[in-house]
Amino acid sequence: MRVSPGLSSFAADTARAGESLRPLLEFAKDKVGGEGAAAATEVRLMATAGLRLLEESVREAILVSCRNALRASGFRFEDSWAKVIPGSDEGVYAWVAANYAMGTLGGDPHKTIGIIELGGASAQLTFVSDEVLPLELSTNFTFGETTYTLYSNSFLNFGQNAAQDSYREMLKSRGGASRSNLENQYVDNGSGNYKECRSSSLMMMQEGKERCEYQRCHLGSNFVPELLGHFLATENFYFTSKFFGLDRSSSLSDFVVAGEQLCNKDLSTLRQTYLNHSDEDFSRYCFSSAYIVALLHDNLGVPLDDKRIEYSNQVGDTHIEWALGAFIANTKHRILGASGAAATRAPKHRPVLAVLGVFLACGVFLGLRWRKPKTKIIYDLEKGRYIMTRIS
Repeated sequence: MRVSPGLSSFAADTARAGESLRPLLEFAKDKVGGEGAAAATEVRLMATAGLRLLEESVREAILVSCRNALRASGFRFEDSWAKVIPGSDEGVYAWVAANYAMGTLGGDPHKTIGIIELGGASAQLTFVSDEVLPLELSTNFTFGETTYTLYSNSFLNFGQNAAQDSYREMLKSRGGASRSNLENQYVDNGSGNYKECRSSSLMMMQEGKERCEYQRCHLGSNFVPELLGHFLATENFYFTSKFFGLDRSSSLSDFVVAGEQLCNKDLSTLRQTYLNHSDEDFSRYCFSSAYIVALLHDNLGVPLDDKRIEYSNQVGDTHIEWALGAFIANTKHRILGASGAAATRAPKHRPVLAVLGVFLACGVFLGLRWRKPKTKIIYDLEKGRYIMTRIS
């Protein structure tokens, strides 16, 4: 089952947005046990980047249509449960999911893992920091008896696709400048230049730095504290490492070597070597290998031989999706019990969390008991498939 298009596509016909949720709601209803069980099951909708980019009046009209559909769905629903969330919340929710899956949520803040996401339009960074943080970049999240002070920021237009589009425009404007093989989607030959690709990526990241209002800035005018502890790098970080066959604990030096080998070959050689990949793949991963090193090492100061970053989309058998973290954050009182301790009985209402944006997640937790395995089903709107995960 694939549900498309996304909510933002209804900008010109907002009244139809709610109707688009029907197949997803029917799927969720079937999973919780039908009409009777749905009445005791919460449903929530969180919209992300697609709706954030729309005008406020259009965005609200889409939400009104969705609220009408959710109110009539047979699930437990309140209007405030359908909303657009900021990018920083996505980062916090991804951090919650990663640390819950690792078993570090609720424990020592300094033993948690940070998360870096490289999406298509934006990048997110969230981790525990001891520095004094700007109020707008600081989030307190409490789980059990522990409160975490998180740095969380979403860097719009620093996602891989957006950055590569900007780079292509820059290359076109150069005209007769020396070409790297990243440019070979426009020409079929050329001399490779990975270093040029990397240095140009860094230059793009520093644009707008003159507008910095903090003591120090990275990624344009954005403040980023020192990266301490271990990190999980997801989405395009992971996809790039997978393309090159790198270990999940590879160092940035490994990305440099792999990227140079790919970028410095002409397209005819690559086509003969990688029979199952397209020219677009070569362009994408040549760019991402250079962009990742420019981002993490040249910009954020991660040493090339550092192995504190793990490149993966999952912890154990649990896929790390921000929707999972949103589910946990919205049901933590049921997971922990009213006193913050372990829950000793299943809650009266079983929550289903639907999250719409880049993907839709429908989480079905049966008998929410602390330390008892729980099942969550995610519908990934981009990939067009369901992902089932377990949380211990």
